[in-house]
Amino acid sequence: MPKTTKKALFLDRDGVINMDYDYVHKVEEFEFIDGIFELCRYYQNLGFMIFVITNQSGISRGYYSEEAFAQLSLWMVEEFAKHNIEIKKVYHCPHHPETSGECSCRKPEAGMLLDAKKEFDIDLENSVLVGDKEGDIEAGLKAGLNETYLLDVSNCVKDSKASKIVSKLEDIWNNRC
Repeated sequence: MPKTTKKALFLDRDGVINMDYDYVHKVEEFEFIDGIFELCRYYQNLGFMIFVITNQSGISRGYYSEEAFAQLSLWMVEEFAKHNIEIKKVYHCPHHPETSGECSCRKPEAGMLLDAKKEFDIDLENSVLVGDKEGDIEAGLKAGLNETYLLDVSNCVKDSKASKIVSKLEDIWNNRC
């Protein structure tokens, strides 16, 4: 069986797509991070499919509902579409070990990435992940991704398993060219 050539850009949501203001679940709380549309356009133009992979423990903690998360996700995807960017799918983990027990989808586990691979026949080895926490990077590495970026806007991270630590999203496409 021939190896797939479908590549993906996997994005964490809070801290990569939008400012992380703790349990963001309403449109009025959602603030896009500078450079996110340009980053997605860059990868989309290279033929990458774009996916969001996000831990959403606020659901299991009772801070907001699955429906509220789905509504915000639909709005977010529509905002990307206004910029001619297609988000193929938003994967989320609603669990938290303290409230709902262990699961295989919560980052740093690779469940959401593996689900995308299975559903869309993605070549994970040649895909890219951008996260803002080491758990994001660990999930990417567990799934077999070779290219991972840790977004550290505070410039405080000195050590990471990521391929590269960047302080702003534009550092990714500028360093890749």
